[in-house]
Amino acid sequence: MLFVTAVGAIGALTALLTALLVLANKRLYVEEDPRIDGVDALLPHANCGACGVPGCRQFAEALVAGKAKPGQCTVSTPDGRAKIAAYLGVDVGDVVKRVARLACAGGSNVARNRARYDGLVSCRGAAEVSGGGKACYWGCLGLGDCAAVCDFDAIRMDRHGLPVVDEAKCTACGDCVAACPKDLFSLQLASHRLWVACRSLEAGDEMLEDCAVGCTACGRCAFDAPDFIVMKDNLPVIDYGRYRDTRAPAERCPTGAIVWLDPKAGALKGAAAKRVVRQGALPLAAS
Repeated sequence: MLFVTAVGAIGALTALLTALLVLANKRLYVEEDPRIDGVDALLPHANCGACGVPGCRQFAEALVAGKAKPGQCTVSTPDGRAKIAAYLGVDVGDVVKRVARLACAGGSNVARNRARYDGLVSCRGAAEVSGGGKACYWGCLGLGDCAAVCDFDAIRMDRHGLPVVDEAKCTACGDCVAACPKDLFSLQLASHRLWVACRSLEAGDEMLEDCAVGCTACGRCAFDAPDFIVMKDNLPVIDYGRYRDTRAPAERCPTGAIVWLDPKAGALKGAAAKRVVRQGALPLAAS
């Protein structure tokens, strides 16, 4: 009898809760704007997050709500963005091109290793073993985690084991930024062409024994552009809020650590930088 009573009580409680949920669903239901499906169908469905939201569906919702502009989708083509704008009857908005930039130029022909890493072919895995074996602790390990996670084929590894970003393909999704264990990647405005291709915090010419293209903290670039470059922790820091479109700070850099990024020619060093002739990998540095 007690068992039957318990089962009955549970059944009654279940029925009551079900009825309350059904009632709440009817009263609290918010009908979704059908335009969201229309916009979602026009998006590339890369779900890269470059637009500032986690996925294309959420971006479609933001567009319909007027909280975003079609131009924020850097993966979509100009024609695709125009179709979305026409569908919603809004402006495309400014398309500000951002790209991933690597703060290292230390390929195997100019930067030494102090140890030979033999293990999982992964920068993150190598970094767990005493920092990866590179003589410059801050340098790129060259095992291609960034290229592996790029869904847009925008990063390739050159013959010296250094990542090269194809700006035309880069969508600024940020996957390479998260993948690099040395924090060498960052997302930058493509229009900012002056770039510090080094993250070393060492100072003096002694560091050139580890990397021939590293920054020695000589400060010439900051002297030539004091209005937007300052030295901090032995590295030049460019204030892009005050940035002037000039190559002058790179011209006297003796190592080429600060460069001008040309859309077609790539990284261009200044006149004072020593020319890199060596193509083969450097031998291991003395420990």
